[in-house]
Amino acid sequence: MTDTRTSHPGADLAYDADVAVVGCGPVGTLLAVLLGQRGHRVTIVDKWPAPYEQPRAVTYDHEIARILSILGIDSDNDPAVEYHDDLYHWRNAEGETLLEVDWKSIAPSGWRTRYWFSQPELEKRLRDVASTLPSVTMRRSWFATDLEQDDEGITLTGQLTGTDGTQVSEVIRARYVVGADGANSFVRTALGLEFADHGFFFDWLILDMIMPDTSGLDLGPTHWQLCDPARPTTIVPGGPGRRRWEYMVLPGENPVELASEQSTWHLLEPWGVTPDNAELERSAVYRFQARWAENWRNGSGLIAGDAAHLMPPFAGEGMCAGLRDSVALAWRLDLVLSGKSGDDVLDSYGTERKGHVQHYIDFSMRLGKIICIADADEATARDQQMITELAASDGTPVDTDMASLGPGLWLAGNAHAGELSVQGIVEANGRRGRFDEVAGRGWTVIGRGVFPAEVLTDEQSRAWEDLDGRCVRIGTAGTNCDVVDVDGTYEKWLDEIGADFVIVRPDFYVAATASDAATLRASLDTIVDGLHLTTLDRTPVAAR
Repeated sequence: MTDTRTSHPGADLAYDADVAVVGCGPVGTLLAVLLGQRGHRVTIVDKWPAPYEQPRAVTYDHEIARILSILGIDSDNDPAVEYHDDLYHWRNAEGETLLEVDWKSIAPSGWRTRYWFSQPELEKRLRDVASTLPSVTMRRSWFATDLEQDDEGITLTGQLTGTDGTQVSEVIRARYVVGADGANSFVRTALGLEFADHGFFFDWLILDMIMPDTSGLDLGPTHWQLCDPARPTTIVPGGPGRRRWEYMVLPGENPVELASEQSTWHLLEPWGVTPDNAELERSAVYRFQARWAENWRNGSGLIAGDAAHLMPPFAGEGMCAGLRDSVALAWRLDLVLSGKSGDDVLDSYGTERKGHVQHYIDFSMRLGKIICIADADEATARDQQMITELAASDGTPVDTDMASLGPGLWLAGNAHAGELSVQGIVEANGRRGRFDEVAGRGWTVIGRGVFPAEVLTDEQSRAWEDLDGRCVRIGTAGTNCDVVDVDGTYEKWLDEIGADFVIVRPDFYVAATASDAATLRASLDTIVDGLHLTTLDRTPVAAR
């Protein structure tokens, strides 16, 4: 990675913000909120004068529900969010089932597998939370034009357009700048970060419909894929009172003509959808792409969300990946800005997140190559193969896909390390609910039947205190424990991975697991060394 920072001996060290975030979409706003909740000064800028009020993403998974719960958003009971106890169905043109994916169950992270929402409503919720944080400043009509680094920080220059159309040049001096400014990211380009293309291009027409009442219409399953070579089609919810249709643009078709209002209603005719029972909210053709940045950091500049990766929507993970970026970056920046860690800890952000999104991009491309078949003979061969495979599985629905982190601050070779931690229903101090709500979030060591704090060294205890970490002894009702494993989730999980201790990070990923106290201590030393804590004078494990 080439570092674009230059040395300016007389540089002004008075910062306007700890972090300047470019891009006021869900990724940038969530990052600003998470940092603002920790008291860090954040200025978030966006070139547009007002929020974009059209739908884009319509679904998020269990992990994002867990993340949103940090902000008090309860996806199970929020009026702007819906879920459906139904499978995700794939069917061919004859209506035969090709594949069923389990979107009915509670995922290991303790939330439902899949939720449906309106992105403008979610973004408004995030902005409302941001507006309550005194250390977060939001600037609109602010167009970034220049970015320059030095040894002490980064200077972002832009043009602010007033309500009367006049433009004024402004400068924001920050310790770090994060580009969450979309696929055509100014920040990514200014930092010289390569955005590699992986050769996946399909144009699809997206139709978002407002349909408060669908009674009397036969729309098929709640969420399903019609694998018809004559017109591959996706039909899914779009949040409460909304439905979405996605149609592949066929070879030789004019995307502009296909997206016209007349064409739109013609495409919807087979579903009985007309202007009498539905309102067309948006009609737009998008090019589905597969891209990611090789490096996500250059000095004091970082990227997140679509600025760092683009994926086809077939797995429903595009926005989810961006929100994961925000959480992974927020806890690292918090450590650095609080003076607890050196900024080397930021290097693992990109390596971990790139590995994670690569998995979902590859997965999405594999799904797309199955779905986007427009040749009848090729589709027939696909159908026969998938029907045979479904029969061999006795019709058992496929579990939803899960990804692991790329290399970083977790111990490879540990069972479940680098994966999202399990969450179950627990009880403590008269409260019953999900572990995050009852026992708390952040750095956590969970011990089965053993209080982890009692087996840590004095040095480790100090490090854990510096991290605001907690130690939790979990067990069954009637045993000597801090937290009762009400539904046996943790007992089952720990048995499966052969562990009695688990180290969980603030982003809910497992840093390490251990079968005994000695292994826990060794694992914790390795994790703490990787965090580059400035509050401890420690000899690295490898040098002992």
